[in-house]
Amino acid sequence: MNTDPSIHKNIRSIIQALCLCLLSLTVHHLPAQSEAETATSNESVAMSVETEETTEEKGQTILDMFKNGGWAMYPLGLLSVFALGLIVYNFLAINSNRLLGSKILPDIDAALKALDLDKARSICSENAAPSTNIIHAGLARADIEAYDSKAVKEAIEESSTEELAGPFVLINYLSVIGSLAPMVGLLGTVSGMVKAFNIIGAEGAANAQALAGNISEALITTASGMIVGIPAMFFFFYFKNKYGKITSRVTRVVGDLQFTLGTAIKNR
Repeated sequence: MNTDPSIHKNIRSIIQALCLCLLSLTVHHLPAQSEAETATSNESVAMSVETEETTEEKGQTILDMFKNGGWAMYPLGLLSVFALGLIVYNFLAINSNRLLGSKILPDIDAALKALDLDKARSICSENAAPSTNIIHAGLARADIEAYDSKAVKEAIEESSTEELAGPFVLINYLSVIGSLAPMVGLLGTVSGMVKAFNIIGAEGAANAQALAGNISEALITTASGMIVGIPAMFFFFYFKNKYGKITSRVTRVVGDLQFTLGTAIKNR
């Protein structure tokens, strides 16, 4: 069957035109798809950034940690307040000038050299301090006419035991807090771990949120106990050593004044 060549030519032209149209449409839509993918990826990045920011915003504050620490945080909070108060008090109280009464010691020495015991007692009474209280106790048993050095020495020793033991009691409380706080934290740790194992026994390990909360409670109480206990023990030894040096000076000063009085009575 013969066909007209013009018909074949027209069909070929139509096919070429359709191919060109399809090619142009394909090229035209490729950038649009790339832009859509780019927009989608940008949205994913933005969502991930927002998720990270939200996670950071959900970080625990000190108050949140206190609440999550459970019941043990309340006694630890009280111990921390007591420890801070004792540290501040001992900084003010454990002072060489305050305990020794260094400013009035020359006046007492001069009064003893002059054998004016009434004046020496008056100075000690008006300037209360461990050293002056000890000296006053010794002078209370001193008699110029019938001086008994043994009685004076015994009075000084008895008063020294009482006067020097008082301030050390408040220093020793820091040692109690330093030992007690980690123990309370450890008890809170045990309590949190017991709760965690109870949840595992009842619900299995699937309830991760409850397990994390109980384990967090255990770790927070452990850390809190150490945070309270370590500074308390440090300052206990600091004040103990400082007070030991001051008490040694008190003993030496009182001994020198006793010697001054004995020498003055012998040389009168």
